Amino acid sequence: MNAAQKYAILRSRSVIASIKISYFMLGVCKFNKKRYLCRLKKHFLLTKFIFMNHYETVFILTPVLSDVQVKEAVDKFRGIITNGGGQIVHEEDWGLKKLAYPIQKKSTAFYTMMEFQAEGQLIEKLETEFRRDERVIRFLTFKLDKDAVEYAVRRKDKLNSKKEA
Repeated sequence: MNAAQKYAILRSRSVIASIKISYFMLGVCKFNKKRYLCRLKKHFLLTKFIFMNHYETVFILTPVLSDVQVKEAVDKFRGIITNGGGQIVHEEDWGLKKLAYPIQKKSTAFYTMMEFQAEGQLIEKLETEFRRDERVIRFLTFKLDKDAVEYAVRRKDKLNSKKEA
């Protein structure tokens, strides 16, 4: 196993482990804490190394919207993610579905799911916009662990194979 593979494995586990292994690969002594922290700061300043987490968000839009208004709302949230430095990995429009129970006296709603990579600070901004937008009935955003990311990739491949067939 070469150094790059070790780095990839440890990066998936935690930010701290990946920082330590990257400095191990550079030959920096991790026992000299001052030197280590100084080089750590330089490393981040020079390379702008940013760790992005995988997230998935599902939001429900009110059923009184037209198709154009639904697309406009989805574009708004997509723009918040991309303008905040995130990358959209996958997006699904589940369409108009019946709710399990009435929410705000509505029994149906438009569902949309987005899978994306972003920093943790972006989630606060995104959820604030969900709360402010009156078109959104409910939303749920959660961080995907490595097993969930693998499952999402398999699900996405399965959906793509169904579309091609």
